[in-house]
Amino acid sequence: MSERWISDRLQKIDASGIRKVFDLAANMTDPINLSIGQPHFDTPEPIKTAFKEAIDAGYNAYSQTQGIKPLIARIQQDVDATYGHDDRKVFVASGTSGALMMALSTLVNPGDEVITFDPWFVMYKHLTTLAGGKVVQINTYPDFRIDIEKVRAAITDRTKVILCNSPSNPTGAVASAEEMQGLAELAAEHDIALISDEIYRRFCYDDEFVSPAKWNDQTIVIDGFSKSHSMTGHRVGFCHGPEHVIQQMLKLQQFTFVCSPHPAQWAALAAMDVDMSGEVADYKAKRDFMLSKLKDYEIHGAGGAFYLFVKAPWGTGTEFVKEAIARNLLIIPGNVFSSQDTHFRISYAAEQKTLERGVEVLKELRTLR
Repeated sequence: MSERWISDRLQKIDASGIRKVFDLAANMTDPINLSIGQPHFDTPEPIKTAFKEAIDAGYNAYSQTQGIKPLIARIQQDVDATYGHDDRKVFVASGTSGALMMALSTLVNPGDEVITFDPWFVMYKHLTTLAGGKVVQINTYPDFRIDIEKVRAAITDRTKVILCNSPSNPTGAVASAEEMQGLAELAAEHDIALISDEIYRRFCYDDEFVSPAKWNDQTIVIDGFSKSHSMTGHRVGFCHGPEHVIQQMLKLQQFTFVCSPHPAQWAALAAMDVDMSGEVADYKAKRDFMLSKLKDYEIHGAGGAFYLFVKAPWGTGTEFVKEAIARNLLIIPGNVFSSQDTHFRISYAAEQKTLERGVEVLKELRTLR
């Protein structure tokens, strides 16, 4: 096959460093896997039952592009009660990744700039590239806080979108109300679209979750069931925002994903009545355990999601991870998520015995140099 067949936009996108670690794990015997960015618990039984019943009931064809009416109505009810925005509309997407792709493709023209916060979720950079845009990175090291004045200084006449994520993957940082309000007001002041990726919002351990949509009624919010209910394979996300943007995203969904998987949407409707507070409490305990055992490491953020973004005590993040993998411990080098190669990401979405094994390896690695 000729190289010229491949589009320029794809040539600019590297294969996921996370996937490379996953491929490596497939060839290892009993790895200590702290690399996976998804819940380790199974999908709750009421959700699985609803999925099976939907299949048996014949919900196997396309749904409406915007999603099934009962699910939309239920999410819309919650959104209206939370924000009270007259113009805020909901639709169901094929996962939050699908919603992110559609949001950026809807908003970004070639050459437009998208402000993100370094470290960032790995898809942000590549989906912006796919849309023809340019990522402008705001450095948040060492404490992963949002400095509004840095954002203000980065705005140009090509700035189209600010993309934020709280709680954050990979850092676990939870943005404060002051940070979110400042970002929301700055975006409104400059007529810039604000996308808030809130897929981990249920996993906040020390402070309450706050959305920038509280202060900016034009905020485009992306959320879903993948992380909160362990439904990553079901591909049910949702998005809400101003109706004129949502309608354009729906137009794009019609000609790309068509709809979220139909029976999975009925499972998501059931998920809205499942209490996940026990699982959230379990992850808080796991977070506390990891922080207590790794107190000799430099760790900031860690207020939510199920990640620690840890500074490598020696060498680069990549060098440290190579030594960890040599000892059967799978973690992700920080440069997968960042312009810097100083950290590594741990996922504590794992069984307790796996965390205990991982901690022992990390203690050993800490003293190597």
